[in-house]
Parts: sequence; C-alpha cells; structure tokens
Amino acid sequence: MIHSLKIENCKLKIISMAINKDDFISQIEFMSVAELNELVRALEEKFGVSAASFASSAGPAVAGEGAEAGEEKDSFTIILKDAGVAKIQVIKVLREITGLGLKEAKEMTDKPGAIVKEGVKKSEADEMKTKLATAWATVELK
Repeated sequence: MIHSLKIENCKLKIISMAINKDDFISQIEFMSVAELNELVRALEEKFGVSAASFASSAGPAVAGEGAEAGEEKDSFTIILKDAGVAKIQVIKVLREITGLGLKEAKEMTDKPGAIVKEGVKKSEADEMKTKLATAWATVELK
C-alpha cells in the first residue's frame, strides 16, 4: 500500500490509499517548485534520509578522466552544470560557498557550465557538491 501525499497550507497530509507509482507521479506532476521542495523535506524528515546523499553517490566512478591508475587528484574544480528546479535555493548556496553577491550568483545559475570554485581539496569539494545537490543543482567535480 502506498500513501498518497497532499500538501495544503504548507502542511503535509498523508492519505492512506492504494496507488501505483504512475498514479503517484501524476499526482505530483503539477505541483509547484515550492510544494515539491516541501514534499522532499517532509519525506527526508519522515524517513530519516537525505536527497543529497543519493545525489552525491551518483557522481563519477573515477577521480578524474586524465588521472592515471593509482594517482589521486588533490585539487578539484566545481562546475555548476544546471541550477535545477529550485534556482533560488541554489543561489543561496552559491552565495554561501563563494561569497558572491546576489547578482553574480544569479548570473552563475543562468550560465550552464559555470565554474563555482577552482583548486578545492577533495573533502571541501564533496561538501560543496552535497550542498548544491541538496538545493537540486547538478554539479560536476573535475
């Protein structure tokens, strides 16, 4: 049995009824970005998971395309491939990460392939990628 989810007045209501995956998708298909964001947050809280942990595990399998076997990169470039559906959230994260102003961060989200930061250590790059992925951005580490 799948529970259908309905957001009304910023409150998540769980309605118990049997629906399949396609019905569920058709129910959320016309939700606004804000409603989808609330839904994701509610699901994360309900099940104790994070969308960011899934997004970061979907990254590249190798350290770098040009790296030799056994050689690990020590500095990375963070590239914003796509700002995703929650552009405002991505702008907030970009401002936090880079210290850019509102205008510069917005311009970065409008330009696919924009370099967020260069020469970043692996741990810091992973942290930044996770923050951006949590805001629904698509990020690449090189």
